[in-house]
Amino acid sequence: MSWQQNLITTADGITALLAATRRIAVLGIKPESHDDQPAYFVAAAMALAGYEIVPVPVYFPEVTTILGQPVFRKLVDVPGTLDLVDVFRLPSALPAHLDDILAAEPRAVWLQSGIRHDAFAEALARAGIAVVQDRCLMVEQQRRGAKPAP
Repeated sequence: MSWQQNLITTADGITALLAATRRIAVLGIKPESHDDQPAYFVAAAMALAGYEIVPVPVYFPEVTTILGQPVFRKLVDVPGTLDLVDVFRLPSALPAHLDDILAAEPRAVWLQSGIRHDAFAEALARAGIAVVQDRCLMVEQQRRGAKPAP
């Protein structure tokens, strides 16, 4: 299998990824005090749809829980398996997170709408991690009526 096959760009690929996803770490999530921003309300919508959300904020050092879940400061510190890392970071900030993502070994990484970094995506794909770029996870989930994997 070539690494390019880990770059998910088709509707069928997204459907399959969502069908296999249950646990989502949200890198760059914002707390409830920012509930009008996508970095909060996308995660909240996914939680309402039944997905387990693991908050990994970059800022807000005083926050210890988001969406009722304990906060982790690094992906590698999250216990258990991560099906998906949903990323809310500027493209220029992504390389600084690469080692942490690789160490956490998620099955997939999702770069939200407006976030694209081809070299970053290639590095993840070459490591065997599926990657979606520049799409809204909430929109894709709602479009498909996807529910978490059992």
